[in-house]
Amino acid sequence: MTGLIEETRRSARAGGGRRAAGIGLLVLGVAAAVAVAVTTPWRALPGAAPAVAPDPARDFTAAQIARADAFDAAVTAPAYLSLAVTVAVAGVLVLTPCGAWLAARLRGPWWLRALIGVLAFSAASLLIKWPLGMWYETRLRDYGLSTQHWPAWSADRLKNFAVQTVIVAIMVLAVVWLARRLPERWWIPAAAGAFALTVVASFAYPVVVEPLFNDFTPLKAGGLRSDLVAMAARDGVPVKDVLVADASRRTTALNAYVSGFGATRRIVVYDTLLGAPAGEVRLVVAHELGHAKNGDVLSGTLIGALGAAAGACLLFLAVSTRALRRRAGVPAIGDPRAAGLLLGLMTLATVLSGPAENVVSRRVEARADVHALDLTRDPATFAAMQRRLAVTNVSDLTPAAFEYLMYSSHPTTPQRIALARSWARLNGLPEP
Repeated sequence: MTGLIEETRRSARAGGGRRAAGIGLLVLGVAAAVAVAVTTPWRALPGAAPAVAPDPARDFTAAQIARADAFDAAVTAPAYLSLAVTVAVAGVLVLTPCGAWLAARLRGPWWLRALIGVLAFSAASLLIKWPLGMWYETRLRDYGLSTQHWPAWSADRLKNFAVQTVIVAIMVLAVVWLARRLPERWWIPAAAGAFALTVVASFAYPVVVEPLFNDFTPLKAGGLRSDLVAMAARDGVPVKDVLVADASRRTTALNAYVSGFGATRRIVVYDTLLGAPAGEVRLVVAHELGHAKNGDVLSGTLIGALGAAAGACLLFLAVSTRALRRRAGVPAIGDPRAAGLLLGLMTLATVLSGPAENVVSRRVEARADVHALDLTRDPATFAAMQRRLAVTNVSDLTPAAFEYLMYSSHPTTPQRIALARSWARLNGLPEP
């Protein structure tokens, strides 16, 4: 009788914990949705702007379009297979006791067993996808997009793996540790921790992670540097420095970005971009200044932090399901055998949230394009810059619906040029 009463009490506490987590998920989800609705520019141009249809044939030759299509076809198989491996490994961890089986055979303190589990399955996924990565890299070399040798490519891949694995390991270990101490309420500190980790990672990335992959040197004094600094000041986005990233040691792609916050903000230009006409470089930087001017990184960090906190609540609700834990062979989330299940669920959440993030990102990028046009009032150079970027980077001009959904964080080049033409008509300037 005593055992039955205790079991009833545990069930009641568990039910109360799930209800509270459900409320937390609802509140945080609504907060994230409101933040997205308020900060996302759903229309980049005013409603009065004339509609201009994207038309690749208007701006690119048949040979350029064919080359873009051929490159897309060449990289589709390794890209899709890599995604399939990611989902398959996560599915194995969630739907089978494979992760629990490994942890049960390890010896040592709980945190070491959980950590080894995370490392083992992350490494297994990396090893399975390694040949696919080499396949993809070979295609990049075939099209002149990669300048790396295999040792450098491998080093970059391992560094990226290390950064991602450290972040995931911190999250998994934190959840297991909290679940051992607060079995029915661990979602509360987990949500707070996920929010804080997202914010810290966003601020730390420019000074901690970026230097792992590139060396940065100040842009030499001259007309271009002076123009970029003056444009930033005119835009009300003062920058500390203009840096050049040695991107050419791995790619021929063109790019630039504004990194850091406040006193640490700097313009970063790929060294590959410096060969372009100065007007086009200014427009690329003007686009990036738009992100800083509109606080896109800050709003994105807030949305990401709210989403991560809501994800912690959702994770609690998912692992509170006995059927799921039984299938994964996990007696309790505070057990190190739960590491594989948690890793699998986090991986699936990342994959599934990607399309929604891309929807918002494409709108934000379109607003930055409009900002660049407002700042420079040069739609002709904007269109020329977009053509140069697309041809040099062999961008997909007409991506398939699935690719656009899963991978396109920016509008397509024809969409961006059409936006410039619409802006030019709206502002009474010659249409590029």
